[in-house]
Amino acid sequence: MRICGVAFVAIVAAIWLMANGCKVNVTLSGQSIPPQATTVYISLFTNRAPLANPSFSQILTEALKDKFIRETRLRLGDAQSDLRFDGAVTGYAVSPVAAQGNETVSQNRLTVTIQVNYTCQPDPKYNFQASFSRFADFSATQSLSEVETQLIPIIVEQLTQDIFNKAFINW
Repeated sequence: MRICGVAFVAIVAAIWLMANGCKVNVTLSGQSIPPQATTVYISLFTNRAPLANPSFSQILTEALKDKFIRETRLRLGDAQSDLRFDGAVTGYAVSPVAAQGNETVSQNRLTVTIQVNYTCQPDPKYNFQASFSRFADFSATQSLSEVETQLIPIIVEQLTQDIFNKAFINW
């Protein structure tokens, strides 16, 4: 009987909070987007890697913008925004990763490395400069040009999640 009373009080409290428009932010890390931040600027990541796909930096930049629009309350702004991300593609390389018994390579790996600078105007203690690296493997029977269009979205998704986590989740 006592449990039912506690459950009833919890349900009534939840309904009251929803009816009164209260907003509760729950985070697992203790850090989230600073409440006073309303805008984010993501500059075009420059391409400094000697052999990088020329469109990779544009694809990464647009994916990062899309992630912020979809998953935060922030609006895209200009260079004077509350939060700012800029960076560069610093590595874009293919290397062998799996040798077969006859010493031929069966798998290759595309590895992309980026440098990211994050500036948080409302709270500079969260500013950072970090390097992120992600990869995707592909069959050695295929050339990079054959599989690059399938690998880039995989790597970009991982990199954008890494940047987002470092800036806001801080695990």
